[in-house]
Amino acid sequence: MRKCLRCQSDMIEGFDFKIEGASYGITLAENKKIFAKRLGKPKAAVCPNCGEISIYLENTKQIKKAL
Repeated sequence: MRKCLRCQSDMIEGFDFKIEGASYGITLAENKKIFAKRLGKPKAAVCPNCGEISIYLENTKQIKKAL
């Protein structure tokens, strides 16, 4: 469970990012090349008290491999 950095409340996890007007989301890539290695879909956690948003990746194995 993630804690809010502002108010230390428990955050609600598992939200996806959607681009307005489109049904697809966003992905995190290793570099700026067109066919760059995809590292995963970012997720968001939201604080129900203050509205703070935290962006995270669930699977960190791809990031460790990219290093």
